[in-house]
Amino acid sequence: MRVAVLSDVHGNAFALEAVLADIRAASPDLIVNLGDQIEGSADPARAAALQAELGAIEVRGNNEEKLWPGGRRAKISKEIGAWLATQMDDAALARLAALPLTAFALDGRLFACHGTPQSAWDMLLWHWEGDHEGGAEGSGYYRARDPRELRSLVEPLNAEVVLCGHTHRPGATRVGDTLVVNTGSVSDQVDGDPRARWTLLEERGGHWAADFRAVDFDVEAAAHWSRAHSPFGEFEAMLLRSGEMVGRGG
Repeated sequence: MRVAVLSDVHGNAFALEAVLADIRAASPDLIVNLGDQIEGSADPARAAALQAELGAIEVRGNNEEKLWPGGRRAKISKEIGAWLATQMDDAALARLAALPLTAFALDGRLFACHGTPQSAWDMLLWHWEGDHEGGAEGSGYYRARDPRELRSLVEPLNAEVVLCGHTHRPGATRVGDTLVVNTGSVSDQVDGDPRARWTLLEERGGHWAADFRAVDFDVEAAAHWSRAHSPFGEFEAMLLRSGEMVGRGG
């Protein structure tokens, strides 16, 4: 069994196309999309259409919750939301807003969420310590969640694999017999490496393993599209070139 897992496309059709080419070459049996599909400015309508065509198991991210009434708070988030409304039709936005918080697949063997089983905004494997939650602005770092607390969140799911995203940081650990995987992000990296990320899960002999993939994409084409079609071109270019998620508000 081979499962392709992607998350946090953030409206970047250029990074997504590169990831999808890599996924197709891997010939997975199932695709899982962990949310934050369109919140960005590198051709989000095309990114949304590509994701809708995948037939993936989908859950909502915190940015899908921003599509709910009153869901936007920060100034830049409100500006991006107003622009996204000019790019996407109402039906596409409504589909994303209605995605479930969590999903099981493979007869309950696999559990998917964006953040934690209870919230699309929280982090499962780590907490962010510093002056900017969930990103690399000023001083800060990821701190591992207390392992006893992590166990209390994972064990009741009775899943062989628990998938999450949100942190834009790939990583995995085991909780008892459960593999917990944070898949990393297709767009908007936090570690200084701008390549797009996704994860290939493979089951062999009753055991699951995660292969973290990094894929080159045309950063300059993505930045050019944003400059030509949105008011966020310089911000998008900085975000994608640096590989550091600075300045994206809640």
